[in-house]
Amino acid sequence: MKLIIHGGFFSESSTNQETKKAKQDALAEIATMSHAYLQAHTALETVAYAIKLLEDNVLFNAGLGSQIQSDGKVRLSASVMDGKTQKFAGVINIEDVQHPIEIASLLLNYEDSVLSGEGALAFARENGYTYFDPIIPQRLAEYELKLNQQHRQGTVGCVALDAAGNLAAGTSTGGKGFEIPCRVSDSATVAGNFANAHAGISCTGVGEDIVSVALSARIVTRVTDGFTLKDACDKSFTELKAIDGFAGVIGISAAGEIYHTDSHPYMVWASFDLSLQVFN
Repeated sequence: MKLIIHGGFFSESSTNQETKKAKQDALAEIATMSHAYLQAHTALETVAYAIKLLEDNVLFNAGLGSQIQSDGKVRLSASVMDGKTQKFAGVINIEDVQHPIEIASLLLNYEDSVLSGEGALAFARENGYTYFDPIIPQRLAEYELKLNQQHRQGTVGCVALDAAGNLAAGTSTGGKGFEIPCRVSDSATVAGNFANAHAGISCTGVGEDIVSVALSARIVTRVTDGFTLKDACDKSFTELKAIDGFAGVIGISAAGEIYHTDSHPYMVWASFDLSLQVFN
């Protein structure tokens, strides 16, 4: 049983050592809690659990603490993929909910499994998800001062391998800040989040770059075709470099290989195999 999570890139606060330490500590705690949860739950259940914890932490750009778009609204996107069933589900640009990953998980049970905007919100309300305002004072102040025009990339994600050998991956984001309203990121697409019986991948970075190279699906396809997870990631990042792309990934293979890499340091991540590891 293995698990890895990420908290996006650290570029927005790389000079703030207190914030850096706080993110490290938060990732360590969430990875530890999620690995304990994995002992009695499936990979799919654990991915949703871990991302909910990340969405509730104001240090990360998902759920609480999400970036504000240029019209003053927060729109959230999240997805989850079950490696066992090959089912993908997601919500795109949903407003006024606390845990978009929960709604994405619920959509796994529906034929129409990716919803956007008003339709996603209507589905959430019909299923008992009440109004929630994710804007925190810090993000509001940044919006008013237009501080978050300064290279703020980030999402949160989790990949898990459970006791039965099943993989799942999930990703959640609050956007990049000041984007055109309703811009679609990679996080609720198979470019940013993908899993099958061979590997699971969650991405962070510039969504347009990740979509342009179909990064998650490309890596998982290579593992399916016989690459090691490391070789699949490294080969795919060579192709990302050709477009000067900005991305980071976390992944686990069915063989138990855990790997992470990024094109521009530093992505923050934590993993739990036999022991906890936290980076940056």
